[in-house]
Amino acid sequence: MAKIYFTSESVTSGHPDKICDLIADSILDAALAQDPHSHMAVEATIKDDLILVYGEANTKADIDYEAIALSVLKEIGYEEEYHVLTKVNAQSSEINSAVAHDVISAGDQGIMFGYASDETDELMPYAIMTAHRLAKKLEEVRRRTPWLKPDGKTQVTAEYNDGVLTRVDTIVVSTQHSAEATQDMIRDIIMKEVIAPVVDASLLDENTKYLINPSGSFVLGGSWGDSGTTGRKIVVDTYGGYAPIGGGCFSSKDPTKVDRSAAYYARYVCRNLVANGLAHKCQIELSYAIGVQQPISVYVQSFGTSQYSDEQLQEIVLKNFDFSVTNIIHELDLLRPIYRKTVNYGHFGKKDLPWEQYKKIEL
Repeated sequence: MAKIYFTSESVTSGHPDKICDLIADSILDAALAQDPHSHMAVEATIKDDLILVYGEANTKADIDYEAIALSVLKEIGYEEEYHVLTKVNAQSSEINSAVAHDVISAGDQGIMFGYASDETDELMPYAIMTAHRLAKKLEEVRRRTPWLKPDGKTQVTAEYNDGVLTRVDTIVVSTQHSAEATQDMIRDIIMKEVIAPVVDASLLDENTKYLINPSGSFVLGGSWGDSGTTGRKIVVDTYGGYAPIGGGCFSSKDPTKVDRSAAYYARYVCRNLVANGLAHKCQIELSYAIGVQQPISVYVQSFGTSQYSDEQLQEIVLKNFDFSVTNIIHELDLLRPIYRKTVNYGHFGKKDLPWEQYKKIEL
């Protein structure tokens, strides 16, 4: 039997990169709530007590960038005093003229990938979904445990035999904590209140390894322990490394940016090919050019898991789905303030998001 190990990671909302993602998408939601046709690409960087908010915006919305950034830090649970510098300009007139039409064109060139698998109920790979669940549970436990702090990371290594998930080989959980917390205290609460409620016991055995705060002390966290920037967790945000990633991040970008909207639509297509029983596993690559509304290329793969050839699946996809930017935004109803909820624990696999909904496919 061919045995392989595959690992994916996730992070909590207190990770410095995720702080910046949440600031960026909080700004985007604030703009879309007032002006649904806002063109936004406002990002953030953080280090120690300094937050830099910067980028481009074409919007009628009145946005208090500093207030949003500071409220995000407080919401996450950081109590230190922070200072905000803002540098936001109007979107390039050249980009805006290429995009701003009744029929919307792509706001940039780029490649996007979608993926789905029937390995989990969410039609996502097991390792990334479990890493997300662990990170989310860690955050829940942290918020009711005074000596646990906001920054944290999780990692899951799954073992496969002949392509079938057989066990969990390794679980890593690192959590920021206060100075008085001992490693025994941390290990006890993580094992009992984070790992035990999340990971299917049938996939654990006497050889499963648990690495809880393997570096030892983790008192200094967040922006005080590392810098953060919007868009640096693109593998965490997508498929945990199980599928290729495109060239751009998601957070901060309005739906005219196909890095975001077309990646969501690509997931929507793959998810529904699997949900309709047309493949056990599916991947799609899209490419776009700035100022052009239709994709330059569409490539569907099923890795030999479908009764149909990849060429037949591609024909089915093109018959059932419209990849024009205008349709993506309309079909998924993307001109809404829905982006804050995408930031933490992955942009895919959350049942309330529009690209995770079922669509019957006609053959």
